[in-house]
Amino acid sequence: MTVDLSITQLIAEASLVVQLVMLVLLLASISSWAIIIRKARELRRARGGAEAFEDSFWSGGNLTEIYQNSEQPDIDSGGMERIFRAGFREFSRMRRQSPAPEPVIEAAQRAMRVALNREMDRVEQSVPFLATVGSTSPYIGLFGTVWGIMNAFLALGAMQQATLATVAPGIAEALIATALGLFAAIPAVIAYNRFANQSEQMTNRYEMFIDEFTGILQRHLQAGAS
Repeated sequence: MTVDLSITQLIAEASLVVQLVMLVLLLASISSWAIIIRKARELRRARGGAEAFEDSFWSGGNLTEIYQNSEQPDIDSGGMERIFRAGFREFSRMRRQSPAPEPVIEAAQRAMRVALNREMDRVEQSVPFLATVGSTSPYIGLFGTVWGIMNAFLALGAMQQATLATVAPGIAEALIATALGLFAAIPAVIAYNRFANQSEQMTNRYEMFIDEFTGILQRHLQAGAS
């Protein structure tokens, strides 16, 4: 007797619970890959935007001119540019209201910190989902495997004469659930670790710019006072 052990046939003949487990894992894998592709593009654009703005900022131009150029509607501003705009806008507003330098600098720093938090929320959006998929998918697949093997042995116990050919399909369909769990989990874990590292690098880069820009604003105030 020959038994069809093709993957499609095994999935089609699997129990309803195992099929539901496979469907959940397949949807989790598709969602993870969609997030991976989107976040990779977003982080690449964020790095490119930061590099382009740093080149423009450190080229020695006037701060007001840089701010006005960044306000143009046809320019796709990046995270660092938005942080700069928030800080310089608040700096200009507070400078007209307060003659003391400390409140002006503190207000500009607060505005840049708020903008930084918004940028990091944007960068880290959906990334925790990858961690969830990476940590839960193996257990979901294991549940499907245990359920499938349990059904296979229950069916084996009801037979008068059991052979490997009769129990093999049930065990094979159960192991497919484990394979799907690993297929969903491994890319999600790798991508999560990579994105978390890149997000931390972007945060450090933005914070370094805030510190450097704050020093420039302080010197700007001192020069204006003298």
